[in-house]
Amino acid sequence: MAKLSILLLFVTCFLAASSISSASVQDPERVVEEVHRSINNASKTRRNLGYFSCGTGNPIDDCWRCDPNWETNRQRLADCAIGFGKDAIGGKNGRIYVVSDSGNDDPVNPRPGTLRHAVIQDEPLWIIFKRDMVITLKEELVMNSFKTIDGRGASVHISGGPCITIHYASNIIIHGLHIHDCKPGPSGIIRDSPSHAGHWLVSDGDGVSIFTSRHIWVDHCSLSNCRDGLIDAIHGSTAITISNNYFTHHDKVMLLGHSDSYTQDKDMQATIAFNHFGEGLVQRMPRCRHGYFHVVNNDYTHWEMYAIGGSASPTINSQGNRFLASDARSNKEVTKHEDAPESEWRQWNWRSEGDLFLNGAYFRQSGAGASSSYARASSLSARPSSLVGSITGTSGALNCRKGSHC
Repeated sequence: MAKLSILLLFVTCFLAASSISSASVQDPERVVEEVHRSINNASKTRRNLGYFSCGTGNPIDDCWRCDPNWETNRQRLADCAIGFGKDAIGGKNGRIYVVSDSGNDDPVNPRPGTLRHAVIQDEPLWIIFKRDMVITLKEELVMNSFKTIDGRGASVHISGGPCITIHYASNIIIHGLHIHDCKPGPSGIIRDSPSHAGHWLVSDGDGVSIFTSRHIWVDHCSLSNCRDGLIDAIHGSTAITISNNYFTHHDKVMLLGHSDSYTQDKDMQATIAFNHFGEGLVQRMPRCRHGYFHVVNNDYTHWEMYAIGGSASPTINSQGNRFLASDARSNKEVTKHEDAPESEWRQWNWRSEGDLFLNGAYFRQSGAGASSSYARASSLSARPSSLVGSITGTSGALNCRKGSHC
């Protein structure tokens, strides 16, 4: 316990991007106070946990999953985010909207009771589901700001068509969904608010596409087998947390940053925490450009090419992850420095701290390790890599049932 406390005291945490155009670091003294407060609270929590406690050491889950009345306290989830997306409030304090119709998807004039009708409303909404359902969309689901899609209590699949797009929006929470087999949507008219519908080009086939948006949190989703990326964040998006998700059976998993030439992504800050990168994955877990990326306490059990990569001099702070390489001798390296000669990428700030490397896995560090750069890529206190198994053991969509712990 003493070693854990000492380790935590030296990790900078809880920095968030304040806007799309600026990713300024919070006041250092305030950050230090938050670190000490969170460490003290965590220590008190550990002391109070009984033998049969549901506490896992996962700070997001321990914030809400121990409550057997989670169904009547759903919006408590909005207070549990961590990392750069910790200020994403979604539909907090808005009314509950119950999706009851899984079909009849009309991109132009969506019917009340459908998911599309819910996500385009101008008011904050906390969106839940009346029953288990599979939703196959005709066009990408374009979300309005201040929405939570909360799949707890039902098995909700978005699959077989275009999937979720967050476009010039803010304060979005996506929780507890199965998102898979997403396909490109055709060019056509899509409504994105009650008062506006516009023409959209063919979509890429992402599971979740984040475009020029901020304060976004994707948590406890199961994602697989989409045409393009499972989660992509581009064009100046920032203040993002991607946590507790289960990724499987996909090639290019996650893209963070549009292109090497799109320098507006220098302000991007994203936290990738407590996820399980599982079977059938090839690369991009994530692939980063320009910005600041905290990759913390994830479990990597499969990759065919590489796990973490990037180009255009991103700052990558890898802490407390567990990397299990395959038996193939050519697939041992965790990292891939892309689109630059070694003389250039040697200057990029990529650091591994407290990671666990198994079966020959290794992380190629680079850069001088400037403390200011890594401060901007720190967002929470890492737990020891030895705890990754328990922290990520229930990643993906949860089987939550009324009247019991989730």
